Amino acid sequence: MSDSMGPTRRAKRFLSAEQKYEIWLKILCGELTTNEAAARAGVDRSTVLKLRKVAKDGAIAALQASRPGRRDKAADSELVQLRAENARLSATVVEQAVELAALRGKAPWG
Repeated sequence: MSDSMGPTRRAKRFLSAEQKYEIWLKILCGELTTNEAAARAGVDRSTVLKLRKVAKDGAIAALQASRPGRRDKAADSELVQLRAENARLSATVVEQAVELAALRGKAPWG
């Protein structure tokens, strides 16, 4: 089409996770503003704003998941199942020991 249709859009640029992290750190530390970071990375300002939101949400989610002294529910569920299995097997061993003692007492081998 012709140039009279408006400003041309620049090609989409994809940033690696490391590049996004570096941008986020520099903004967080106050080394760069959002506009400066977007200009240096060659992306739109909205891309940097979204990057900041995703980084913040991800950091908060990771911190919430890593509470000291609290386990995740999947690990707790597995622990409960393993303890129940242990109790069942221990009861089976006791039962078999009683049966063996009874058998040996009734008919001595030897």
